[in-house]
Amino acid sequence: METATFDNYMEKSGQVLTRDSVACLQMNLGYACNLSCSHCHVGAGPHRTEEMSQQVMEHCLRFVEQGAVNVVDLTGGAPEMNPHLRYLIKRLRMIGSLEKILLRSNLSILAEADYADLPSFLAENNVEIVASMPCYLKENVTAQRGPGVYEANITVLQELNRIGYGTTGPGLHLVYNPGGDFLPGPQPALEAAYKEHLGERFGITFTSLYTITNMPIGRFRSDLERHGQLQPYLDLLAASFNPDNLARVMCRNMVSVDWQGQVYDCDFNHVLRLRLDVADGYIGNVRADDLIGTAIASGEHCFACTAGAGSSCQGSLSA
Repeated sequence: METATFDNYMEKSGQVLTRDSVACLQMNLGYACNLSCSHCHVGAGPHRTEEMSQQVMEHCLRFVEQGAVNVVDLTGGAPEMNPHLRYLIKRLRMIGSLEKILLRSNLSILAEADYADLPSFLAENNVEIVASMPCYLKENVTAQRGPGVYEANITVLQELNRIGYGTTGPGLHLVYNPGGDFLPGPQPALEAAYKEHLGERFGITFTSLYTITNMPIGRFRSDLERHGQLQPYLDLLAASFNPDNLARVMCRNMVSVDWQGQVYDCDFNHVLRLRLDVADGYIGNVRADDLIGTAIASGEHCFACTAGAGSSCQGSLSA
């Protein structure tokens, strides 16, 4: 019997995926990272050298300004490792229409000497930090990220609190990723558990928790294949399909640009090379208005965003 595809599920729901707006531009600044996490969909690590150039950044800045984009979401790899990061943030802060800059951090990199003054720079420029903290328990973080990472994360979070993050200053959002082939638990309950544990043990406070479903691509997919868990996980995602999430998925209101300036519907489509077929797919040749109403490329990985309570780069869709 032929396996039902994501398009089949959409067709049965009577819905199609098209872009309603371009409120957010997500910029992948490169694949270099100080960690090699088991769930990383881009396969980032210390061995990667790809990084966005200042020229591509200039084209992104023009896109943001011309399209009146509200949010810029900086990701990687570890976006902190791009040598032009501070230049980019200073230039973004000059754009009047921009309401929010997000920086996605693995936290542990901010414990390294080369980045010791970066948190203060980010706070001064009102950059919100979206910090990957896959669990509040040490053993689970160690399993995903290796020895010493949990301790480094705690130290960095305490320092971020000290300079105002998550308290009187910019937002500090933690990210939970499941430790294996299962869906996240309810976001409000997990947020309460994080706040209780981190607050009582370490005096740490934060703004909110985002729960994000592991995407069956990249390094996580390879890990599932090695352990014979890929098909069961894909079956779980499909069985958990919730058509109500189709109206709320993040790709309806954003586009993603990779380190080379190629434009995609999301960072996951970027990894799968499902490039937008508009103006050669390069950010310097695309205007936000050109993308409104365009069809969004989908595949089996899209079940991860629509399963259960839904998943986006800013957490559960139903929270």
